[in-house]
Amino acid sequence: MRSQAASGIALILLAVLAFALLDSAVKVLSAGVPLLLVVWTRYAAQAVLVGGWLRFHPVARRRPPVRHPRFQVLRGTLLLTTSVLAFLGLRELPVAEFTAIAMLAPVFVTLASPWLLKEPVGALRWALVTLAFTGGLLVVRPGSAVFTPAALLPLALAVCGAMFQLLTRHMAALEDPLRTHGTTGAVGLVWLTVALAAWPGAWWPTLLQIAPWQWALMATAGLLGTFGHLAFIVGTRRAPLPVLMPFTYAQLVFAGLLGLWVFGQRPDGWALAGMALIAASGAVAAWVNVRGGRGSPVAADAAVGD
Repeated sequence: MRSQAASGIALILLAVLAFALLDSAVKVLSAGVPLLLVVWTRYAAQAVLVGGWLRFHPVARRRPPVRHPRFQVLRGTLLLTTSVLAFLGLRELPVAEFTAIAMLAPVFVTLASPWLLKEPVGALRWALVTLAFTGGLLVVRPGSAVFTPAALLPLALAVCGAMFQLLTRHMAALEDPLRTHGTTGAVGLVWLTVALAAWPGAWWPTLLQIAPWQWALMATAGLLGTFGHLAFIVGTRRAPLPVLMPFTYAQLVFAGLLGLWVFGQRPDGWALAGMALIAASGAVAAWVNVRGGRGSPVAADAAVGD
């Protein structure tokens, strides 16, 4: 049992490391590659890898089919929206600060739960929401380099991500998690392919100017996103969610280290304090939510990632 829990924690840490690396890769690519092409490559990788596995693996082919296509399309559209907001925000903001603001999504989930999911929110959860919101204010406080209109992008991402999590929580008892993951990638790829065809001027003129290393980095970003979500799913099957969910906030640490190493971006003391508050409140809230019976393997897949 301990070895199972240890492997689950390791998979969660690998997943959030993959997401932090994905964000850093996107920030590097945003300087010279059309955003639409970067996002398309990320979803193409997920659709091909996960869809191919579900189609051809003998065990995966026996998984139940999609039962609620409308929910699946909506979920895929929401995740695509969060990806676009993430890639736009990473172009303008430091990786660590961006990640901290985006991780306010559980705050909005808690605020919406009494009305949308009819879930009671006790005093402890309201206190954790207040703590996380205070941390967000410390990260984007007036006068800091982060307090710009671009800071609205990860904030909008957090709102959209909260809607994604609420829908995922609703679908948890209705759909197979791996089938949902594969369908989400396919939905995103369809929307993006339509966008590529509709706006060729946004990417075609610069296509031949993309260097081989940029193509390689785009492919790597697609692999990182796919691996991260799959590692999350497998990890949640190895250990109880109350054990695993606090480790998702290691993404803040990875994002800070990568921001310093790759871009030379060092958060100041106030931003670090805000990140610590967000991480602490989020980890405790995740533990409380799962202990209260609100967690699921599918919901865990929605916790982080572009």
